[in-house]
Formats: sequence, structure tokens, C-alpha cells
Amino acid sequence: MSASAFVRALAERNRSPRTPQGASWIYVPYDQLTLERGPLSRANPADTCVVFIESADKPSRRRYHKKKLAFLLANERHFALEVAERGFAVRYLTGEASFAEQLTEAMREHRPREVLLQRPAERELREELASVEGLEVVPNELWLTSEEDFTSACGASPPWRMDAFYRGVRRRTGVLMDEDDKPLGGRYSFDGDNRQRWNGDPPAPVPPRFEPDAITREVLALIERRWPRHFGALEGFAMPCSSADATAMFEFVCRSCLEHFGPYEDAMSDDDATLFHTQLSSLINIGRVLPSAVVTAATKALDEERAPLQSVEGLVRQVLGWREFVRHVHERTDGFRTIASDARPSELDAHEGLPPAFWDARETGLRCLDRTLSTVWNTGYSHHITRLMVLSNIATLLGVEPKELSDWFWIAYTDAFDWVVEPNVLAMGTFGAGPVMTTKPYVAGAGYVHRMSDHCARCRFDPTGKDRARPCPLTPMYWSFLDRNIDRLAKIDRVGPAILSARKRTPAQRERDANVLARVRARLAAGEPLEASIASDPTIVATKTVARRAKK
Repeated sequence: MSASAFVRALAERNRSPRTPQGASWIYVPYDQLTLERGPLSRANPADTCVVFIESADKPSRRRYHKKKLAFLLANERHFALEVAERGFAVRYLTGEASFAEQLTEAMREHRPREVLLQRPAERELREELASVEGLEVVPNELWLTSEEDFTSACGASPPWRMDAFYRGVRRRTGVLMDEDDKPLGGRYSFDGDNRQRWNGDPPAPVPPRFEPDAITREVLALIERRWPRHFGALEGFAMPCSSADATAMFEFVCRSCLEHFGPYEDAMSDDDATLFHTQLSSLINIGRVLPSAVVTAATKALDEERAPLQSVEGLVRQVLGWREFVRHVHERTDGFRTIASDARPSELDAHEGLPPAFWDARETGLRCLDRTLSTVWNTGYSHHITRLMVLSNIATLLGVEPKELSDWFWIAYTDAFDWVVEPNVLAMGTFGAGPVMTTKPYVAGAGYVHRMSDHCARCRFDPTGKDRARPCPLTPMYWSFLDRNIDRLAKIDRVGPAILSARKRTPAQRERDANVLARVRARLAAGEPLEASIASDPTIVATKTVARRAKK
């Protein structure tokens, strides 16, 4: 992996590398790029060598989105330069071998006095580095909560619930609490208020673009050369890659997104894929923006009356609540291996393959799906409702294997690591892990998409069902899902009303629902777009035609 521009820049800042035998090393993985937390924040540059590792083995394991690889590598290289500018000696290792192999070889050659590692967030990296002898692992200081927080609020064994965890953490930290230890506004969550459809007003802010410098351009060239067949498009890459970029992105969020984030948190738009979402998750998950800084900035905006409580609470719940919660669940279940021995939980016995459209963003005819897949292909991002109520919802209605969908998310999104993507998909998105951390499957027919987005206006299907010639197939797929899982879901209180409605459907309706699902599965599996009439009822259409002819 030659990196001429980067190598030259590092050499200029790293003029007297102090890497003799007996030096103290700190190994900084790709998801801990901060000088403000962990052992690096307390180290003395005069006697510390900071080690970074680029491994061609990781990009070769999965077809990671090209923009994800570019984002990770460019940020790692820029951070290494920033560390060198602080006066630290930097060893930047590159090679075909794994992280563990490269680190072991370097330790054998230079014999450092000690090698410290802040515990990696990603389980896969922890497992790999466990084989490195002499590596001292210290607690990860980027998290906001502890195991004790989780256990005291949720208990030692599942089921675990985020709302209990969130309330406990809010009480312990005092975030958004009044002097009487009560939640501001009288509620812990304003989620019910954050479900407005966006119709173009207020205008959505335009996120900043960060044009690649010489270091980043070199990374882009490397990816196109080494991994040209990986997922997604690399063209137009303009993600934040330096500390200055991350700061600028964070300031943009505080200035332009936070005020309206809450009300339109669940909205989806054909014309704007991000709306008021912060898009900070990728930066937070690699340490470029600290989660503590996000919480502090949000509460400050409330104090200064720059953002309403419902927006501030919505963001705090995502960062202090949900993000921390899913990390604890992932660790407590050992990446869901305690739920299913092969780490492939499937509570609803779903084992269909993922349609080809997920891999190449080809048109399916479902506007909501096509728009979201196109956005992910081009950017490596879409906000949480499109992930849950479009991608995961449609995959669940199709009966896609949860682990197959989870692995796709891990590949396709720039902010995806095993600890965050697996709980969100295996548990919440598909109900594959059952009631371990969620109370119900998050599934819906065409009505939800129509209510929360403007996708349907440009779709070949009618979400209301009034046009009998082109009804949206999502609704019969929804009924078919309930029908085939009716016994498994009958005891779940929050699904009770839907199950009652499903039981009232006639045998003929159930058969039609199953037939629509079968036709949709077949077309998508073949990589073919859905016909406008795929969910139409031939019996009803024929009867109406006969009636019209009789009148004439």
C-alpha cells in the first residue's frame, strides 16, 4: 500500500521517530480517532509512540461500500498526521496481513516496554486482537454509560428495554432533568410528537461538502485500484476526513439541523434524503465527534432557546439512549451468539435471500425502496426511518434472513459496525432475535409510507388501493406476513389489534395476499421490476369490466 503524499506528510511531521526498544506504545484502531479520550489523551509525547495499522485483509473480508472504506482510511491517515503534529512519534503500518499479524510482528521487532489498547468497540476486532500477546487492553472511554447503568436499569437477563435504560441514565446523569429530579417537560420521551410529514417548509439545510485533499485523493485512488468491485459509488466523495472537517460538520448540525430535527425525525422525502438529520453517526462511531459533545451541545441549544425540547430530547435519546443501549445488548449477547449458536437468530423463521436490488440498486418499481437504495448506493447513508420502515420493513415482509440483511447493512453504511448494526437489524429491524430488546416487529403496509413520505406521488403503485389496476403490493405483503406468523405473534400485546384484523380476513383474501407475496418475491429474486398490476385482484377487475360492459 504505497501512499506517497501521506508518507511525505507524515515524514515532515515525524522527523525524529522515537521507536527504540523499550518505548511505550499506544495502538489506536480505526474507531478511536480522538486525542480527547483514552490513554492517548494522557500520554506524554516525549516518550510515547502511537501505532496505526492499515490492513488490506479487512476490506477483503466483505464488499464494504467504497465510500465507507474511503471515509475510514482517509480519517485514519489524517488523524495520524494530527497526532504527529502534537509531537508524538507515529508508526503507521500497512500491509496485506491482518491487524493482529502486523501488530505482533512490529512488537517482536521493536520490543516496546508496553502496548496499550483502548478496548475496541467492534467485536470482530476484539476477537482478532485477542491473539496478540503482551497487549494491555484498557477500558473504552468513549462510551457514556457503564455495565452497571445497564444492569441496574434493565436487569441481568433479557428481555431488555431501552425506555427503562434511558430513564435510568437520564436520572443518573441529570441530563434534561429539572431540580426535582423530574424530566423536563414532564416526559422522558417526545417521540410521539416527532412524526410530522415534511412538505418542503421549513427548507431542509444543505450539508457542507469537504473536497478531498491530496491525502484523501490518494485513498480514493487506492480503493478504485484495489477494490473496484466493492459495493456503491465512490464518485462525488466529499465526507469529512480531518479534525477540522469534523468540527465544521458538527457546527453545521448545531446551527442548521437541531431546531427542526424533532418534528421531522420520522419524515421521508423523495427530494431530500437527509432533511434535518445530523449525519453525525459516522463521525461519532470512529471518535471524530464525541457523543458527550453532542449531548452537551444539544442541551446548550435548549438552554439558549435555539432548539425546542422535542428536538433536543430526540437527539439526546438517540445518542445517550439508543446508541448506548444497543452496544450493551450486543455485548451481553456476545453479538447474539447467546440467542442463536450460529449468530443467525430468526425468531420468525425467515430464510429468503436478499433481492439483487439491494446489491446494485436496480429499479424495483417501489419508489420508496428504489429511492432509498439509490441513496445508499451513492452515499453510504440514509436516515433511521428509511432503514427501519423501508429497507428492514420490506425485507421482513419478504421473509429475508435477518443475518443476511444485517450483513448487508454492515457493508452498505458508512456508520455501520457490528455492535450497532446487528442489534438494529437482527433485533429491531427484523424481530429476528424476538423480544430480547424490542416489543414487536416493526412492519407496515403502504399506509405508513404514504403518511410519512412523498414517495408515493411518483410511484407506479397506488398506496390507497383505490386504483384497482395498480394497488401497492406492500399492503397485501403486510397481511401475508401477519397471516404466516399469526401464532408466533398472537401473544404480543402491541401486535394484538393487527392480529385481530388479520384473523378477520377471509380465506380468499389470505390466498390473494400469499399470491401477491409469491409474485413479488419471484420478480425481485429475478432482478425484474414489479409490474403495476402485480397486486391487483383479477377477480375484482374482471367483475367490474363485465359490469361496465353490461351497462353499455
